[in-house]
Amino acid sequence: MKGVSKFSTYLKKELKDKKFLEAFKKEGVYAELAIQIARLRESRGYTQKDLARILNTTQQTVSRLEDPGNNGLSIGTLLKLAHAFRKNLRIQFV
Repeated sequence: MKGVSKFSTYLKKELKDKKFLEAFKKEGVYAELAIQIARLRESRGYTQKDLARILNTTQQTVSRLEDPGNNGLSIGTLLKLAHAFRKNLRIQFV
């Protein structure tokens, strides 16, 4: 686990830089949303194709929604997903 400790040290240093910290936080938000979407879909037993049908879109679009590198999620899209999953959407500043 030597590499992990080197990365941890590197990350601690980089997080002191305000620009890096803001970019890190932003990417974390998108990654967390992608993970939540995939987990919700899987917990419902849906394939990406199933969810695409519910959302009236393509499987490729659902794949992009579940991509942690996708930073193009809109509130409208999140609301559609919430409706498809029969969930409420709560957005808050913490």
